[in-house]
Amino acid sequence: MTAPAAAVRQLTVPHRLAASDPGWTDETDVCVIGSGVAGLTAALHARQAGLRVTVVTKERIDDGSTRWAQGGIAAVLDPHDTPAAHAEDTHIAGVGLCDPAAVDVLVTEGPARVRELIRFGAEFDRNDDGSLALTREGGHHANRIVHAGGDASGAEVQRALHAAVRRDPWIKLVEHALVLDLLTDRTGRAAGVTLHVLDEGSSDGVGAILARAVVLATGGMGQVFAATTNPVVSTGDGVGLALRAGAAVTDLEFLQFHPTSLYLGGRDELAQQPLVSEALRGEGGYLVDAAGNRFMLGRHELAELAPRDVVAKNIVRTMLAQQVEHVFLDARHLGREMLERRFPTITALCRQAGIDPVTDPIPVAPAAHYAPGGVRTDLSGRTSVPGLYACGEVACTGVHGANRLASNSLLEALVFSARICADLARDLPPQADPVATEGTAWAVDPSVRERLQKTMSRGAGVLRSGDSLAATAAEVAELAEARAPASAPAWEATNLVTVAGTLLAAASSRRETRGCHWREDFADADPAWLGHLVATIGPGGQIAQTFEESR
Repeated sequence: MTAPAAAVRQLTVPHRLAASDPGWTDETDVCVIGSGVAGLTAALHARQAGLRVTVVTKERIDDGSTRWAQGGIAAVLDPHDTPAAHAEDTHIAGVGLCDPAAVDVLVTEGPARVRELIRFGAEFDRNDDGSLALTREGGHHANRIVHAGGDASGAEVQRALHAAVRRDPWIKLVEHALVLDLLTDRTGRAAGVTLHVLDEGSSDGVGAILARAVVLATGGMGQVFAATTNPVVSTGDGVGLALRAGAAVTDLEFLQFHPTSLYLGGRDELAQQPLVSEALRGEGGYLVDAAGNRFMLGRHELAELAPRDVVAKNIVRTMLAQQVEHVFLDARHLGREMLERRFPTITALCRQAGIDPVTDPIPVAPAAHYAPGGVRTDLSGRTSVPGLYACGEVACTGVHGANRLASNSLLEALVFSARICADLARDLPPQADPVATEGTAWAVDPSVRERLQKTMSRGAGVLRSGDSLAATAAEVAELAEARAPASAPAWEATNLVTVAGTLLAAASSRRETRGCHWREDFADADPAWLGHLVATIGPGGQIAQTFEESR
């Protein structure tokens, strides 16, 4: 059925970014866009299949979200744990919207992918007997999180994959490059991408990489919001490209807010917010309000280790009730040795901000963190556009449903990037000639970025209502009308507006509270909404939505 139309001002977005014709061309078998765990794993697997690979990354190879992941990777590595138990926890967190087939793939293939990562060189924390040290995070009923460097798991994963990629001379790396749009052949199949190499040539200079397949691994879109744990490069470029290419995007209304980012007292409001890992609660830290009371007790059976949407909602409710801007994470009882050994990154971040977690409770507040939705894929990572694949946070594989279970994200990236390359090894047609893309083309004025971020946080953050979403959508539609000449900041602003508008359309339509989508005016989950809002860009540049029941 068609989703209910949202009573908001209509947003119009371009079918392609305003840009000059490519001034140079390169060619490869597989072009991977992004250099986090998903992109680098895809590149390594494509090379194992004997394919030439070019990895394009927006900044440097290590500047994405992967290196900021603190908690670790969830996988069944304890003989007392089971894939069925991991699947059950995943489905509970996903509140009825997880694809059972995708979850089964994740929990059964995940352990092998983690062991493969170890063979690539990742060094995870171990017990005295040499076994992997496993911990627990929110929503898990077993210790199944493998971690590295205490709370520096992402940095270790990134280091190992980076080293493995550098060892392969047939993987070409293009850094400081912003990918613009997908190239397609006369049948509509992906034939490469256009891109701009930052700080080289003119500010609007464009090149092209021709490829037999394109893999999107561009990460998240947290920069749509003012307060986010995502790095500055996470501007939704992959989702924007996919929408302009005609690909289906789904579940964008489900934006996960991490319950515990380090509250900096209003300093650097639009900068990347430091993360205080859920693993700190997994090891015994607890949340307290301004009066020192543990407010999660009695609100969920897992208390502080409830799924992230539950914790974030209760933090916001507590903040509103007490009219404060943060709550506290108290870990003082864990002791200096434990904090400095197990959580050296968090301890250092806190001390840089003038807080010593050994003696002080840590001020925390929710921040935009992870997008469970994204470019819709099947179990082989294929999107609705032939030859275009997606994996990692940019993709919606069906694993997360309405809310991601903690530490399933790195695992999903490992599992489905490998599946993409298995599909490429089976069927990869020859290079085709790209044809001109039809449709409207423009770029949004980059000066709207800060206003966009603030209005999205105000009206489409943890707390949402029909009124707040309508007001936000009207403002975003107005911002989208501010045009500018082609440039990297303008292209990023266009992606941000496109993603924000798609998120708002879905959030306005979904009239229920489910997972990390919380509507104050529809406070309960509604069985009628057990399904997915699928978005595309229509011929007139408007976001078109359909509703599909859950598989």
